[in-house]
Amino acid sequence: MTVSSSPSRFSGIRAVDAHLHLWDLSVSSYDWIPEGSPLRTTMTAERARAELDAAGIDHAVLVQAEDSERDTEFMLARADAHPWIVGVVGWVKLDDPGRARKQLDRLCEHPAFSGVRHLVHDDPRDDFLSLPTVRASLRELADRGLPFDVPDAWPRHLRATVELADALPELRIVLDHLGKPPADATDFARWRGLVVELARRPNTVAKVSGLQAPGREVTVAALRPAWETALEAFGPDRLLYGGDWPMTLPHGGYRPMWEVTAELVAELGPDERAAVLGRTARTVYRLDRSARKGA
Repeated sequence: MTVSSSPSRFSGIRAVDAHLHLWDLSVSSYDWIPEGSPLRTTMTAERARAELDAAGIDHAVLVQAEDSERDTEFMLARADAHPWIVGVVGWVKLDDPGRARKQLDRLCEHPAFSGVRHLVHDDPRDDFLSLPTVRASLRELADRGLPFDVPDAWPRHLRATVELADALPELRIVLDHLGKPPADATDFARWRGLVVELARRPNTVAKVSGLQAPGREVTVAALRPAWETALEAFGPDRLLYGGDWPMTLPHGGYRPMWEVTAELVAELGPDERAAVLGRTARTVYRLDRSARKGA
């Protein structure tokens, strides 16, 4: 099946890429990006917009790429300058509830601020999600109706995410990248079991994003097992599409992953497609609350 990346492929759907990164190396350090990597350069809104246009994607949610206030401020400034950026998932210091509350007071004044994420996979603390200080800050998120994104949860933080969902049922939890499903068959079975368990918690949703990995082909056949697990566990109304650009650059760029995702989504019914490609993201991140964004 040949997949067109034209906007007409999913006509009538206001598509949202719920997981896009921008960064400026003159603003933040992004120490996790190695020297010599194609990611080790400034990623501009103009370059991202060209990728979205080619895929027929209308809007995007920017997601933090550094645990810093400057990265979050950078993204909010990009949202001010580009109306197609309808949401920003930023960072607050979750292990300091007093500081987190002050940050949230300020950030929530911006209409594009939509949620919080912490790079748990880079944090040395295995128990980060269960720390009393972090739980207190996450209760504050829940009280404000803000979702919490958990990146790269497999293997270290996926069980902890299940426990968090139980401990704070009022908090909307977004599992980024389906928790990063592993390629090994035994590990995949363990990952699948935890994803199914997480999905039983009604306060959880998952992003179909970031499924590129070294040694894994970007093909429908390669990604179908993870997709079908997520679809069966969460259902289309609790899945969000995310392109994860520019993290896809070492794996062929935006287009290959979009085309594979589009082919899988095309197998769904019209209402289900609309959920995965936009409606769920608009609900989770409250993207329609700002008329000025034209979303």
